[in-house]
Amino acid sequence: MPTDVILPQMGESITEGTITKWRIAVGDEVERDDPLFDLATDKVDTEVPAAVSGRLAEILVPEGETAPVNTVVARIAAPGESLAPEPPATPEPAASESGPGAAAPEAADEGAASLAPAPPSAAPGPEAAGRRKRPRSSPLVRRMAREHGVDLAEVPGTGEGGRVSKRDMLAWIERLPTAPPPPVPVEPAPPPPDAVLPEPAPPPSLPPAPQPLAPEAVFPAAAPEPPAPGPAPAGAGEPLSRMRRSIAEHMVRSRRTAAHVTTVFEVDLSAVVAVRERQGAAFEERTGVRLTLMPFFARAAVEALGEFPVLNASLRDDRIHYHRSVDLGIAVALPDGLLVPVLHRAEERNFTGLARGISDLAARARSGALRAEELAGGTFTVTNPGPYGALFGTPIIAQPQSAILGVGGVHKRPAVVAGDAIAVRSMVFLALSFDHRLIDGAVADRFLGAVKQRLEGWREDAV
Repeated sequence: MPTDVILPQMGESITEGTITKWRIAVGDEVERDDPLFDLATDKVDTEVPAAVSGRLAEILVPEGETAPVNTVVARIAAPGESLAPEPPATPEPAASESGPGAAAPEAADEGAASLAPAPPSAAPGPEAAGRRKRPRSSPLVRRMAREHGVDLAEVPGTGEGGRVSKRDMLAWIERLPTAPPPPVPVEPAPPPPDAVLPEPAPPPSLPPAPQPLAPEAVFPAAAPEPPAPGPAPAGAGEPLSRMRRSIAEHMVRSRRTAAHVTTVFEVDLSAVVAVRERQGAAFEERTGVRLTLMPFFARAAVEALGEFPVLNASLRDDRIHYHRSVDLGIAVALPDGLLVPVLHRAEERNFTGLARGISDLAARARSGALRAEELAGGTFTVTNPGPYGALFGTPIIAQPQSAILGVGGVHKRPAVVAGDAIAVRSMVFLALSFDHRLIDGAVADRFLGAVKQRLEGWREDAV
């Protein structure tokens, strides 16, 4: 019996994916773990390997189509197993039910069917030909094309195999700012005040004052015909990208699920900054990885989670599920959204291993080369809005996790040291958002105090 090929779960909050390319054709042999098809989601593009060896018996979801996760997209027949004989099943009942007068045309139909035993591989009709001519693209790009009235066949694609990317579509729309008509024309809207004044002219006793106070009267600059100063007329909307929609749904669900509380600690990061300045060049030469501040925060958090395992737990069905390993999520900002790849079993890595893992995940997140398993299974997350100028933020927990650590910007400020002395120190705010259903404030503060203690007392030989 053929084995079903299931569209895999590509990460938490991802509900669908688009098959961009089948690596083999129906009837071809495939070995287990060989690439079977390419899958694109709102967060990652990846190759999906075959789970078993055999021959591809059937493709249920063709290239360019989107399907929900856990959908059967194909079937693989075991070695030696014959493929399902689907074509002969349909003509036989039709021949038995027809009368003698219809024998000739049915015989002709059966003859045509015998010439093409596999209907999907027969000469394509106009519909299939149109589908083949249409360039490959993601659901977001197709939605943008519909919104702006753009024919995808006219857009030159720069992606693999001529695929039209979001960047290609945006560049095409930028070149045609006046092509689409304004979505909200001025005609159906109430006429501007300047046009209304001549109409009530016959009754001179009626001044403009009795007229209803329309928005155009309050903002006279908006009354004239819009001159289309930008790429889109005023009031025009932009379709929500799949990544943006996924983030929005997940954030709202998390706020509704967890009882969010945030506690903030100020940390003297001078010891860490000094170690980084002294050892940065040698570390990069030895490991090939630039020494950033993120591995320091990650190492301190992982060690503190060992002391306070409840922050590395999840609440499921009124039961606390303690995770066996620290699967550390690292938030990575992208031009059009955010990804949180996961560094699995982070507690088993030394400082160099953490630095290499974080650098590798961030680089592949930005290039779209993450694997499916690297976007799922996180148990605790670290996010770093500091480089963008934030002192600190109140991050939202990534479900089903119970806490997330936000790292603010590192700034030099005067601080009291050694009694009453004042010195310039490198300071940072750490904000821990936690689920108050599971974690009490005292526990959260003790955890963040443990992180603070490790960072402020960082040893030179710990890198």
